[in-house]
Order: sequence, then structure tokens, then C-alpha cells
Amino acid sequence: MQPGELSPGSEHHARAAALRARDLACLWHPCTQMKDHAGEVPLVPIARGEGPWLIGVDGSRYLDAISSWWVNLFGHANPRISRAVADQLTQLEQVMFAGFTHAPAVELAERLVALTPPGLVRCFYADNGSSGIEVALKMSFHYWQNAGRPGKKRFLALTHSYHGETLGALAVGGVDIYRATYAPLLMPVDFLPSPDASAAAPGMNAEQAAIAAAAALEARLAERAEEYAALIVEPLVQCAGGMRMHHPRYLQLAAAACRRHGVHLIADEIAVGFGRTGTLFACEQAGVTPDFLCLSKGLTGGYLPLAAVLTTDAVYQAFYDDWRAGRAFLHSHSYTGNPLACAAAVATLDIFAAEPVLERNRLLARHLAQRLAPLADHPHVSDVRQTGLIAAIDLVRDRETCTPYDWRERRGLGVYRHALARGVLLRPLGTVVYFMPPYVVSEDDIDLMVAVAHEGIDLATAD
Repeated sequence: MQPGELSPGSEHHARAAALRARDLACLWHPCTQMKDHAGEVPLVPIARGEGPWLIGVDGSRYLDAISSWWVNLFGHANPRISRAVADQLTQLEQVMFAGFTHAPAVELAERLVALTPPGLVRCFYADNGSSGIEVALKMSFHYWQNAGRPGKKRFLALTHSYHGETLGALAVGGVDIYRATYAPLLMPVDFLPSPDASAAAPGMNAEQAAIAAAAALEARLAERAEEYAALIVEPLVQCAGGMRMHHPRYLQLAAAACRRHGVHLIADEIAVGFGRTGTLFACEQAGVTPDFLCLSKGLTGGYLPLAAVLTTDAVYQAFYDDWRAGRAFLHSHSYTGNPLACAAAVATLDIFAAEPVLERNRLLARHLAQRLAPLADHPHVSDVRQTGLIAAIDLVRDRETCTPYDWRERRGLGVYRHALARGVLLRPLGTVVYFMPPYVVSEDDIDLMVAVAHEGIDLATAD
């Protein structure tokens, strides 16, 4: 029994059961086969959060080892961010952002321009990650129309990529489980090989795999650059595509190729930004400035939905004209630049400014690597990899041949259920068990989540 857990059969368990029943009567959850929740995978009703912990309605405690879908940076109910949102709530909760402005939106944009790679000087807000990707895609396409090059209307993306689930974002995603059903609705996109280090050819290291993938990009652009508006990439880690990681050399070579051939580079740092990879932004590790930088998730510390797309003055100037010229970027969201979300984001950046977050993250990452090392010898693990505070473990039936498990066996679900029973929230991507914890975890928390994952892997792979 976890600290603070209530005894079975208490009124709190009855409340949890009642809330589950009410939920199943009217709600439809994301990325879920709802029949699971009516049977062997019951919903977990949560009452509150406390640092890296979630506390259930029944009193059970769960270490949030995946930051509640990668959004939470500084713990649940963080005092500093909570206070900033509460203060803003008494002043201005929402105002139309067309023709109006407010201090939280201006301050956030100023600070993002100062923090992001040099040359990104304009900030456009959207409501969430997928919406931010839509902004970048449309802005790139529209730029080329305004620049008098209407033939540049296709996009390049990478296999195993994931950029969201609205139609434009889904089109540039390369994960079949999300896009296959909707393929007839999607714009045509050309996919290039991922620089995924774990899929490198025999005898090839991570940097060589990156160079090979960049060569494929260079060859495509040399042939058909006049067709392409932009290349979109997830710098360093392709998260929802299986936590596939690549060497920064790919970003360097890709950025250089895009510049040479007149193609935009869109960096989707929605999941990897704000310190996840060891630097504030993943692009820093390659020393590149993309034409568009998409941010969301950790932007508000996990408090409120908000996205920001940073771009260059050259892009901005292509739209800047008299109204009658018809060159304006007519894209909007009702909650664009929401004051509450911007206040949460400013408070999140305040924490980065006031505390040695990145230094502490590097120490935590080192401890995580030490604890994960024994899993590299597990008979059903083919790969253990890590970039900053993102780590992943691939489960296979046979490590010698890398024979995969049949997806219908749902081995990852076994890990998830065992972890919940032991007080840890893990949510494997198929047979990829991963960790992406909040930055407020302790070394003891890391010990717990890795030990529980190891137990779950042992149980889930026992035939």
C-alpha cells in the first residue's frame, strides 16, 4: 500500500467507482478503445496532484513517470505557476487577440524570442500542438505563394514521425496506426528515411545513420526542391513514433540542405522542447535555427493548452503589406494568446530563469542511465536508449533475432497495468516502454519507476 492510500472498501473506493460509472455513461476518451474501460482496464479517477505524484479519488498514489502525456515540467499543483494563473484570473481571463493585446502575451513572446535560436523574431500563438503544426504548414505554404513561387506546395517528412492528429498535422505524420484510416482525407506528403539510430545498418553508428538519412534528403532536394515548401522534423527524438532517437548531425545537415535548396525547415519541438533533451531546445545541440519552431506541451508547465510558432523576419515580411494586397495570414483560434495560458507560460519560464533546471536535469538523466543499464541484458529487450530525460526500452520476443511481439498480444498493456498496481504511471507505446518524468522527481523516484518497469517487463514477457 502506497503512503496515503486508503484502505480497500472505504467510501473513497465507492466514490471512485461511482465516478467511473458516470464517465462511461457520457464520455469518450482520446487514443482509447472504450470497450477496454468497461472491462479489464478500468479508468483511474484522479482527485489531485502533488509534485510528481497523482492522487486518486480512492487515495491511491501514482508517480507520474510520463509527465501526463509529456506536458508537466515542474510537478502538479506547482505553487509558482498556480499563483500566476490565480493572479491573472482576477485581472483578465480572455480577450480577442485580433486587434487587442495584453501584457502576458507580449512578455511571453519577448522571452521566447530571447530564448529560442537566433533569428526567430516573430511569435504566432495557437491553442495546442497540432494547431501549432497547422500554423507552420500553412505559413510555409503561404509564404511561397506570396513570394511568387506557387509550385512549392508539397511537404517532406520522416518515416516514424508524429506531429499531431488534425488533418494537416496527420498528413505529415508517418505512423500508420494514426494516419492509415484517414489517408483518403490527407494531402500528399513525401516521406524520407528516419535518421533513427536504433535502426542503423549493421556496423553503422548513430552519426553515420544520421549522415545516411541526410544524404537521402539531399538527393531528393537536388532533384525536386522546386516542389517543396518545407521539411518537418522532430529534433533528436521522434516521440510518438516509438521514442526513436537520432544524432544532432542530421539536423545540421538537413538545415544546410534546406538552405541550399530554398526549402523551409520546420522544427517540431512540441514534445522535446523546454529541457527534455538536456538543452532548453533540442535544436541547440545542432547549432541550427529552423525557419519555424513549434512549441507547446511544456510551454505552460502542463497547466493550460497553448502553442507558439516562432519564425523569422523574412517569413513575417512576406505577409506584411497593405490590406488590399491580400497577403495577410488569415488564420485564427478563438483562444489565441489566452491570458491565463500565457501567464502560466511566463511563470514556467521564470522557474527556468530562477533555478538551475538544466543542470539538475543532467544529474537526473545520469542517474536514470545508471538505473537503466541492467535492462540492456534482459532476454526480451533489444535496445535501451536515452536522450536527456527521455529514455526508452524496446521489448522483443527474441533479442538475438529482434523478433517482435505480435501487437495483438498487448505486452505493453501488461507493463502499464502492473505499474499502476505498484503506484507508477507508465503508458508504453506498443512494446516500447519509456520514461519522460517531470523535472521535480528525486533519485528515489527514478529508482522506483525503473524498478517497477523492470518488474512489469519481466511479467509481460514471461511466456
